Amino acid sequence: MRALPAFRSPRWAPLTALLTTGVLLTACGSGADGSGTGDGKPRSGGSLTFAVGSDAGCVDPQQVGSNDTIYSVRQIVDSLTDQDPSTGKIVPWLAKSWDISADTTAFTFHLRPGVTFSDGSPLTAQVVKDNFDAVPKLGLLGTLAEGYLSGVESTTVIDPLTVKVTFQQPNAQFLQATSTHSLGIESSASVKKSPQQKCSDGVIGSGPFVLKQYVQNQSITLTKRRGYAWGSSRWTKQGEAYLDQVVFKVVPEAGVRAGSLRSGQVDAIGSVGRADEAALKGGQVALQRRANPGIVFGLGFNNARPVLKDAEVRRAILSAVDRKQIADTVFPTGTRAATSVLAHTTPDYTNLAQDLAFDEAKAKSLLEKAGWRVGGDGTRVKDGKRLSLTIDWVPNAATNQPALELIQQQLKSVGVQVTLKQLQLPQLSPIQQSGDYDAIWGNITRADPDILRSSFSTKLANFYRVPTGSLDTTLSAQAATSDPAERGRLVAQAQQSIVRNAYNVPVVELQTQLGVSTKVHGLAFDASSRIQLHDTWIG
Repeated sequence: MRALPAFRSPRWAPLTALLTTGVLLTACGSGADGSGTGDGKPRSGGSLTFAVGSDAGCVDPQQVGSNDTIYSVRQIVDSLTDQDPSTGKIVPWLAKSWDISADTTAFTFHLRPGVTFSDGSPLTAQVVKDNFDAVPKLGLLGTLAEGYLSGVESTTVIDPLTVKVTFQQPNAQFLQATSTHSLGIESSASVKKSPQQKCSDGVIGSGPFVLKQYVQNQSITLTKRRGYAWGSSRWTKQGEAYLDQVVFKVVPEAGVRAGSLRSGQVDAIGSVGRADEAALKGGQVALQRRANPGIVFGLGFNNARPVLKDAEVRRAILSAVDRKQIADTVFPTGTRAATSVLAHTTPDYTNLAQDLAFDEAKAKSLLEKAGWRVGGDGTRVKDGKRLSLTIDWVPNAATNQPALELIQQQLKSVGVQVTLKQLQLPQLSPIQQSGDYDAIWGNITRADPDILRSSFSTKLANFYRVPTGSLDTTLSAQAATSDPAERGRLVAQAQQSIVRNAYNVPVVELQTQLGVSTKVHGLAFDASSRIQLHDTWIG
C-alpha cells in the first residue's frame, strides 16, 4: 500500500469521479456567490445571522439529519476527509493522506499533527477509534452514521497519528463517508456522553467554530475557534475563520424569513420558496441554488402496511402523481421533477423517467385490477374498507405542505383518500423507527449512491419495511465492489427495483436555495449542498 495525499491514483480516479456528478450552482442578483461590491478584500470580524425554518432538537452532528440544523453543527466538527463539490474528489482534512487495500476492506488514515479540540485535548488515532466505536450506540438518531460504518470488523490504532478501519467485506462507499458531517470527529469527552446528553448539550469538536449557546426551537449561536489552523485542503483561507460569531435563528414562516432578509434583520435565510423569489431578486439580496444529491423528495411507504403490501396499489399511487405539476407549481425555479429515486446529481444516477410518467388512466386501471372499486363519494372500497393513506410530514420547508396538498388532490382523482398528518421534527425519526406510519414525506442527502443501501436494505435500518429479496443482494454487492463500472451497473439495478416495485414514490429533486445579503461574501455549498462558513466574511 502507498500513501495517496490527494487520492489521485489512476486505479481510483474513476471511483472518486463517481462520488459527485453534474453540479447545479447558479445565482440570481448581484454576484454569483452572494458577494457585494466594495473593495473585495476579505475582512475578519463581525457576526452573521442566518434564519432557518426549523430545529431538529439536537446539536450533535453525528445524530442530526435535517439541513436546517446541519448548517450550524457542521461548523463545529472537522472530518477526516472533504469532498470537492465540483469534481467529487475526496481531499485531505484531518487526515493528511490515506492508504486503501486493493480489495477496499481496509482504510488507513494518517492524521495531521497538532490538531486540538476546543477543550484543548489533542486529536489522536485513539480519539478516531473512540468515535467510530461509539457510533453503533447512538440509537434512533444515529442511523446515517451507523450505516456508513456497518460491517466494520475493527478500528485499530497503529500509532498515535495512524488509525486503520477494517471491514468484514469490501466497502467502496467508506472513503466518501469520512467526508460527511455524520462522521465528524468529536473529542473523547464528548464521545463518553450519552446520545441524549450530546443532543441537548452539544459536543466538543475541532472545527472552526464552537457552540456557545443552544436554545431549543429558538437559536444556535457559534463563536470563532481561536487558534484554528487545520482547515480542509479545499478552503481558501488558512487558519481561523473570518467571522467572530454566527447566529442561526429559527423562523418557521418563509415569508417572515424573506422579510427579515429584505429589511436587513438577518444576513442569510434558508429554504427560499418560489413565492418569495421575485421579492428577493435584485437589490441587496442574491439567491444561491444547488441541487442536492441523494434520495429525492417523495413518499417513503411503509411496505408492511396491509394496503401497501400490494404492489399494484403502490404502482397505482406512483402513476397518479403528476411530478411536473408539483415541481413547476410549488418549488423554486429550476427544480426538476424526479426521474429516479436518486437525484440526477448523485453518482450512478439512472434516468427512469418513463417508469415515473404521470398516467392517471393507468393508475385507475391498476386499482381496478387490484379489486378496488369506486364508492359513492369517489373513494375506492374493497371488502368494506376504504382506500385511505396517511402521510406524515414535518414543516421544515415551506414547500412541504403545498406539495402534499397537490398530491392529496391528485390521488383523490383516482380514488385514494389521503390524510396529511403534521409532526414536529423530533417526532419523525422515532415514528419511522417504530413503523407506526403509512407513508412519510422526505428526502435524504448524500453524495454517494450507497444512500440506497442505508435506506432500503433489510440488513440495515430498513426504514420502509421493504420485504427481503433480490434488492438486498444488489445493494450489498454495489457496496462491496471496487470496480466502478460494476458498481454503476448494480446501482442502476437497485434504482430500477425500487422504482418498478414502487417501494418509494419519487416526486421532486430537492434544490437548496438560499437568500444571501450582498454584503456576505464566500458563503459556499459543500458537496452535499450544505454550507461551509470558514471562508465566509462580511464587508
